[in-house]
Formats: sequence, C-alpha cells, structure tokens
Amino acid sequence: MSESEQELDETASGRLADIVALQPTKNGELQDRWGMESGSEVHQYLEGELKRFYYRDDNSLIRATDEAAELVDVEPGIEGDGDTGGPRIVRVPALQVGIIEVLAGRDEEPQSVVSVLHGLRGAGYDPEVGEVRSGLRSLESKGVVTSIKKTVPTFRLAVDRDELEVEERDD
Repeated sequence: MSESEQELDETASGRLADIVALQPTKNGELQDRWGMESGSEVHQYLEGELKRFYYRDDNSLIRATDEAAELVDVEPGIEGDGDTGGPRIVRVPALQVGIIEVLAGRDEEPQSVVSVLHGLRGAGYDPEVGEVRSGLRSLESKGVVTSIKKTVPTFRLAVDRDELEVEERDD
C-alpha cells in the first residue's frame, strides 16, 4: 500500500473516486453526490482532505490529478479530446446517456430543456425538469453539449455522434 493510500480514509478515497469519475465537475455536482449542504462545504472538504489530489482547470472545473487517477481504481469521466481521429469516450449516468440519444445533433436546431424532457419521456425515461437541466449542464462542462442562448437556453450536441463513445456509469 502506498503512502498516499495510507493517508486516505475510506470516505476520502470514495470521494476521490467520485472526482475522477465525474471530472470535469463542479462543487454543486459533488454537493449532490456527497449529500452536503452547500458548495462551500464541498470546497472546505476538498481543501482539507483532498488538496493534493485535485485542481481547478481554466474554467474553474474540478479535475483529479494524475496521482489521484492512479490511486483509485475508477475510469475517468472523459477520455480523449475528440481531435485525435478516434472516438471521445464519455462515462455518464443513464439519464445523461438518454440525453445524448435524444438531443439535437451538432448541425440541427437546438432544443430547450423542456423539449429534451419530452424527448426523454418519449424514450422511456421519467426525469424531473431539474434533473434534465443538471444533466445538460454536466454534459456541457464535459464538452459534449453546447448551449445556445436564445430567449431560453437551448442545447445541442457539441460533437458529432459518430465521434463519441458513450458508456453508462454505475451510480
């Protein structure tokens, strides 16, 4: 067992695995995942327990260090940059898989959150509108979805479907 593994208790190790799997992520997504009261509480935990194992990228999104990814046995949330000719791999929960399936393609007219909600329900999912909005924002932070500002925010895929390999993550 490495020195780093000995320093992390079971809770910290599990939360580090969440960061690796969800990256890039935000305080709010971790707050929901960890059952915390606020994004501030998440920040305090990160700084107090996991400071060596995470960083914020240029967009202030939380990412795991290479050391963290090696320390926990979890596949990262995204792999590849989509520019290498191979598929970009994205590991997301079932609802986000559904969003990718029903969302307008890169060259199509973007959809509102409500339109995506109806598409999901037509495909057999039964989410609340807030879950759809959150899923779209999470996919946007991963670079899979883009938001087009109109009267209401609308969304469409940021990449071609054939450039994307989507894997459902166990949550």
